[in-house]
Amino acid sequence: MNRNLLLLTLCQGLFLTNNVVFIAINGLVGLQLAPSAWMATLPLTAYVAGGALSTALVARHQRKVGRKRAFQVGLLWGMAATALCAYAAWQRSFGLLVLGTVLAGYYQANGSLYRFAAAELVPPAAREKAISWVLAGGIIGGVFGPNLASATRDLLPQPFTGAYLSLVVVALVALVLVSLIPFPPLPTAAQTAGGRPLREIARQPVFIIAVAAAALGYGVMNLLMAATPIAMAQCSHPFSDAALVLEWHVLGMFVPSFFTGHLIKRFGTLPIMTVGLLLNIGCVAFALSGTDLMHFLGALFALGVGWNFLYLGGTTLLTEAYRPEERTTAQGAMDFWVFTTMTVTSFSSGALVTTGGWSSMNLGTLLPLGLLGAALLWLASHRRATQNRPITTGR
Repeated sequence: MNRNLLLLTLCQGLFLTNNVVFIAINGLVGLQLAPSAWMATLPLTAYVAGGALSTALVARHQRKVGRKRAFQVGLLWGMAATALCAYAAWQRSFGLLVLGTVLAGYYQANGSLYRFAAAELVPPAAREKAISWVLAGGIIGGVFGPNLASATRDLLPQPFTGAYLSLVVVALVALVLVSLIPFPPLPTAAQTAGGRPLREIARQPVFIIAVAAAALGYGVMNLLMAATPIAMAQCSHPFSDAALVLEWHVLGMFVPSFFTGHLIKRFGTLPIMTVGLLLNIGCVAFALSGTDLMHFLGALFALGVGWNFLYLGGTTLLTEAYRPEERTTAQGAMDFWVFTTMTVTSFSSGALVTTGGWSSMNLGTLLPLGLLGAALLWLASHRRATQNRPITTGR
């Protein structure tokens, strides 16, 4: 852990604070303001959809102006977007709230690249640990985010207006910190011109499985996490209980990052991703066993740890799929599919939990989890076949 990596870890923590507060309140504010209950999670959907729409733009900006300048612009944009969300909550305007969360997606797309920037601040041999350490910064968001939402939700007469305004301050602090980090320069336009086109990069089995693990793992996690505050409200749990469950969920997402890098080094990427998949299945089993506070907490904690293994494993696996001059293209492509999957699951979440119920939603996640399991087995088989292939020499 060097100084620059520590600062980036703090930035990641503040970025996740923004995300956790959004998760904690967007569905509830949407439920208050939306014309129909099934549209409750639309503000959260708009946030991840804005991230998906911004991935290509962010990649271009990072190539053009560098990591630091792009991260700074993302934070300034995030401050403006969360201020608009606060105004929307104050005016009780559902349309403005959705617009604000869409615009905040540019900050989401920028902040999601902190994990890749971490690998550039250390020697290649330490990249797994660097990615783990920066993701571990999410612990700050896990502890600070739910408590910040609880403390500021009634700060002003209109509920949750104060929570959105607090995120302006959070982004301002992150802006100061990211300005202190001397990021290494990205490849120039001339250097990136020599890279392979995305369609060639994306045909590699390692790229396909890395993206599938990150996207499906994030999608399932987002589907259940976005619905949790609404499901708990339906079960007559107070907001403080939902904040506690989200706190433990986010701790489950990021505390393992202290050792996930070591586990990947020791056991390999695919075994750790397989454990993550099994933890997701365990989450479903726990959720189906009851609707008490501890059932929600246990299920969401297991979901968080499973996400960590899948997402960190997928991120690490992706670094094997591209050359240095191709990094922004490959990283942007991964995040595009992650955000696109999150957009679908965020939108589906509100409709599923308010119409089908919490149990049916959990059962529905078994299909994508099964597909992901098949994909991991396929890559393991492909690698064994490649390793066992005899080497032929010409005469």
